[in-house]
Amino acid sequence: MRYVHTAALLILAFCTGLSQTPYKLPPDEVVRIVDAPPTPLVIMSPACNAMMLVDYLPNPSIEYLARPLLRIAGIRISPQISGRQRITQYIGITVKNLETNTDVRVVLPPDSRIGVPVWSHDGKRIAFELEGEDGIQLCVADPVTGKTASTPGVHLNDVLGSPFTWMGDNTTLLVRAINPRRGSAPPVPKRPLGPNTEETHGRTAKVATYEDLLKNQYDEDLFTYYATSQIMQVDARDGRATQIGTPGLYATADLSPDGKYLLVTEIRKPYSYRVTYEDFTRSIMVWDRSGNTVKTIGDFPVTDEIPTQGVQTGPRDAEWQPLRSATLVWPEALDGGDPLRKVPFRDKIMTLSAPFAGEPKELIRIQERFEGFEWLSTTDDALVTEYNRDRRWRTTAFLSLADPAASRRVLFDLSVNDEYHNPGRPVYATKPDGETTVIRDGDWIFMTGSGATERGDRPFLDRVNIVSKEKATIFRSQEGGLERFLSFIGAGYTKFLTRYESRTQPPNYFARETGKPDRKALTAFADPEPQLTGMKKELVRYMRPDGVALTGMLYLPADYKTGVRLPCLIWAYPLEYSDASTAGQVRGSPDAFTFFRGATPLFFVTQGYAVLMDATMPVIGDPETVNNTFVEQIVSSAKAAIDHLDSMGVIDRHRVCVSGHSYGAFMTVNLLAHSDLFAAGIARSGAYNRTLTPFGFQTERRSFWEAKDTYMNMSPFTFADKIKTPLLLIHGEADNNTGTFPIQSERLFQALKGTGGTARLVMLPCESHGYSARESVLDVLAESFEWADTYVKNKK
Repeated sequence: MRYVHTAALLILAFCTGLSQTPYKLPPDEVVRIVDAPPTPLVIMSPACNAMMLVDYLPNPSIEYLARPLLRIAGIRISPQISGRQRITQYIGITVKNLETNTDVRVVLPPDSRIGVPVWSHDGKRIAFELEGEDGIQLCVADPVTGKTASTPGVHLNDVLGSPFTWMGDNTTLLVRAINPRRGSAPPVPKRPLGPNTEETHGRTAKVATYEDLLKNQYDEDLFTYYATSQIMQVDARDGRATQIGTPGLYATADLSPDGKYLLVTEIRKPYSYRVTYEDFTRSIMVWDRSGNTVKTIGDFPVTDEIPTQGVQTGPRDAEWQPLRSATLVWPEALDGGDPLRKVPFRDKIMTLSAPFAGEPKELIRIQERFEGFEWLSTTDDALVTEYNRDRRWRTTAFLSLADPAASRRVLFDLSVNDEYHNPGRPVYATKPDGETTVIRDGDWIFMTGSGATERGDRPFLDRVNIVSKEKATIFRSQEGGLERFLSFIGAGYTKFLTRYESRTQPPNYFARETGKPDRKALTAFADPEPQLTGMKKELVRYMRPDGVALTGMLYLPADYKTGVRLPCLIWAYPLEYSDASTAGQVRGSPDAFTFFRGATPLFFVTQGYAVLMDATMPVIGDPETVNNTFVEQIVSSAKAAIDHLDSMGVIDRHRVCVSGHSYGAFMTVNLLAHSDLFAAGIARSGAYNRTLTPFGFQTERRSFWEAKDTYMNMSPFTFADKIKTPLLLIHGEADNNTGTFPIQSERLFQALKGTGGTARLVMLPCESHGYSARESVLDVLAESFEWADTYVKNKK
């Protein structure tokens, strides 16, 4: 039976506990807040004349999560629907017409569960996935009438990615569907076929510690069965489906702008037990509309030898060039994909056009690693971005593919961590034929971003001249609120959509005109937690002894009285920087509305705690060796936070709890192992023994054998005998994040128990790296409150 459980990988096999106890509930007021309906997801029409308001359930039931689940090839598949596991459940669509200010509710069957809906390019239709008893249906809705039609006989296959895209005519969809003739799923073997074996012969393959990998031949058979799809063309008007090519394991299928060719990535055997499906044996091909291979762009074996933070050799990330009928572009590494090699150019950009008879042509060589194109709305023009790994530096230049070398002009050149000078991202528009490009108005493009400042974010909309580099600000959020540009409305560039919020007003959507102070409300979402609106919120700034500026967002209960020292929870996540100036920049806004979602530590405010959210824990240094001083830097940052809050008179420095998730949990346990600053700790879904992630972790570039002392000194497991501060460990039993295996928490708990520590281990059935089920979220909050009340608030 052990073999059957391993082979089938049913999620129920992970729903066992060390000593199971019933789910706990936090106080009633917290339960009511968790259960409050969230504000809808908003999706703007490409025509910029309507918006979809999509309702969803953020926390499914534990019964839903406990349904049988296959964990294979880095994917989680629900056999019941023959598709990927769906955590967030979308349940309704309302279309708001911005021209008539009318709302239309899309008609759905009772108790529907749908995927994220997608506008057609002209905004006249909406397509979405509908979860049924026997699979996933494709549905198309009319945004004017709200009527919905399904496509009987076509069941979508989303195992290898999004299963449909709108084609340029706006009446047809390109679909990856379940093979209509696939038959029954492979039966569970009655006995193992034999041992699972691997060999290595002098190869260097530094592979990350992935979860949910294939483990045996039965897993391979299951992956082949569920991932195989049939590419189809489906008419949205009558549901008529036309097959293209033969069934296969298609990871991508993208139609050329002229609609004559398909760029297809097909996964083939042999598979791998060491990497996820993206790195399996695969071919990148150009098909004609009948499914015949016109050109093979690249054939790749299993890709498990990529250097740390490197890329594969050969063509990668091939894409169709917009505004050309059928032209492909892609980068190829000139350094063997190895970022440590010293070369004059790291990448070259290649191109090949229909009829794909000749050889690819080199367009230009890129000095640093190619990151991507931003295509402009003029033929051949683009912004190209490259990244310098050694400096953590990003450079964006304008160029024309008609003459790349001569036309190249650098527009933006700065550290990836420099938020104060971040130019933002280009503003895109989608034409009715589906061509999505950066808006170009003469020599000007539009850029929008968060607008970080020393007083907090002030989002902006700028015009940038790609010839003179001149910049003009069209819109900038005023202090006292937080307003973000989302898109232009209608023709021209004078009307636009924004999302406005403040400390006391939840986000809503508004129409604005350039140069005018007024805004017209388009939505009226109510405060989902009005009982918390009076909570006090303040951006606090303080210094580390070495002069590094630090920040955090301090939250205090609404009834807080000045001078009262409260128990405190500090929540943090460490990040790496090359220099102190960017590490000390303020990120976020004190004027943002505060949502209480999931198991957020903000709920501690409702229990009488001060909460310092997102306390900065920068680790500064050379990217190659920065972790050599990780422990010293986070301890110094933590002490600076406590010293500052103590000097403000708002906390009792002897009653402080530190907490974090994932790498923040790793930080939490290290702080308990190497300082006596805290009364307790709460660590969620962390990794505590770095010898179990020997080929790098987070931004660490060296392997264990290249930096043994660093790996050992950064592993709080090594110092378990020094951890005498009470520690609550929480972990999902089905954690799917690379490196944070559930055994990380289990083994640390055993170490603490064996060395006389005070600890509690909570393993959440059926939960992944984040916690989703309503029962799990409430239990995490209840466990956290109990732990902190015992060892922090009521500490003697």
